[in-house]
Formats: sequence, structure tokens, C-alpha cells
Amino acid sequence: MKKLVVLTGAGISAESGINTFRDTDGLWEGHDVMEVATPQGFATNPALVLDFYNQRRKQLSTVKPNKAHLNLVELENHFDVEIITQNVDNLHEKAGSKNVTHLHGELLKVRSSADESLILDWNKDLVLGDLCTKNSQLRPHIVWFGEMVPMLDKAIEITKEADILVIIGTSMQVYPAASLVDYIKPKTPIYFIDPKPQISESDFYDLTIIKNVASLGTDKLIELLIK
Repeated sequence: MKKLVVLTGAGISAESGINTFRDTDGLWEGHDVMEVATPQGFATNPALVLDFYNQRRKQLSTVKPNKAHLNLVELENHFDVEIITQNVDNLHEKAGSKNVTHLHGELLKVRSSADESLILDWNKDLVLGDLCTKNSQLRPHIVWFGEMVPMLDKAIEITKEADILVIIGTSMQVYPAASLVDYIKPKTPIYFIDPKPQISESDFYDLTIIKNVASLGTDKLIELLIK
């Protein structure tokens, strides 16, 4: 089986009702991202940050995978599929995808403030006073601005093995995720699915742009890949 590596961003979850990470005004769900998505914000007002992610976690229980997520599962019948996502939701897993790497963390996990390798599954509210085994406050298992991306090396190794690269619902403007495309083998075909693609077919050797939302775009992808 050929290895199909899929990079996904907020656009694939938008059709399930999850808001994209940051609106055009720079706010995330009405909050300045610096208040809720930085270590400094957590140090300044941990209760606000914990509540913010509690609300995001609750929203996850109200949404379902959409056709795009399900189409990626369908592709597992024909390819060795690896998904690298910038999303912190669990919609790929809910849909049934087997190999998912989360670059920016996961809403349904928390970790120790003292030891980032101490990670716990978590599906309820996280509050001040919830401590790890090292007696340190637990925090969302989210990669905040200014923090290292611990899964980046794994994502690079996966991308290097791609026979086909698919990019869905991400502008490829946010680093380090955007740098992954630099690691594909020469002449690897790329399929880019986005309703407003900020990319040109002249940018890469073998690039196919599918200008559409993720659900319809992945329908077209299946047509192109499974002939």
C-alpha cells in the first residue's frame, strides 16, 4: 500500500461546528489568544484559562465527525493513511481513523505543569486544585504560543515517508506545521483542499488544488485517487 500522509487544520473541523482557531479579529471565542493560549496567560489567570478549555471540551461532546473525516477513514481501505493534525479535537478518532498525530495537543488530555511527559486522559472539567502525582497543578495538554511542539519530530518522520501528501483545511501559513511540506520526497504529488487556497500550482512540482470545503474536496480526492 502507498503511504498517504494527510495534514489537517481547522477547516476540516469547521463543518462539524467547531469554530476555527482564530477569527479575523484575532479573538478566539471572544478572548484574546494571548490570555488563553500562552504560558503567560495561564500564569496570570489560570482559572480563566482552565474554564476556557473546559468550555471547548464540553463542545466536543456536542459535535460529530463530518463527511471529510469519514472520507479519510474510507481511504484507509486503499492506502496506508497517517493523519497529522493541527486540531485539538478528537473528530478524526471519532470517525475511526487509526493513525492520528496531534501536533498541537488534545483537548481530552491534561498534563502536569511540572513534568510535560506526565499526561492523563481527561473528559471532565479541570479546575484549580486538580494536581498530578508530583503535587503540581494539571493544565490543558495544549501546545500554547511560545512552547515547543513535542510531536514535530514524529510528524517530520511521517512526512518523509509520504508517497502522496494531502493538505486539508489549513493555510500552511502557521509554523512549524507549515514546514512539514519541506520534508516530502522530491516529486511527491500534493493535493491541497481549501475553499480559499493560499497556494499556487507553480509552487510545487506536482500540486493539485481542489478549491472546495473539506467534505466536498475529499469526495473529489477519492475520485482522483481511487480510479
